[in-house]
Amino acid sequence: QGVLVTGLGTFAMVQERFHGKEEVHVVRRPIFQLDIDEFFVKDLAFPTVVIPGDAKIKLLNYSWLSRATSFPRHVVENCVQETILLYSFQLRNKQRLAFTFKDIGVLSCKDDVLCMRFYLECVTGLESKASQIALLHT
Repeated sequence: QGVLVTGLGTFAMVQERFHGKEEVHVVRRPIFQLDIDEFFVKDLAFPTVVIPGDAKIKLLNYSWLSRATSFPRHVVENCVQETILLYSFQLRNKQRLAFTFKDIGVLSCKDDVLCMRFYLECVTGLESKASQIALLHT
């Protein structure tokens, strides 16, 4: 239920229980656990997110990306790693650019806080029954 992007972090989906006035809601919502080398983010704050130990985390599927983009796997893998390294250096050099993930959200830094903001469609796509509750807690 998650994907590890080596050098950047892990995207995952968690289920949480929220108590309403009369009922308990179980909602699924996306989370992001940052895993950038401390050297690049030592002056930044970021939310501490814990992915449950029973979550199934897979490595980013470079073979699938290769087929989807028609680029050789090694080119795709190098491109992803170089992009992560470039973004990390930009953070270290206080260049606060947004890192956009198509259909997922934006990793951005504002006021020295690095935070993943998920798109509305990403959250509601995971959870349609209690989407308002999931949105409030994401």
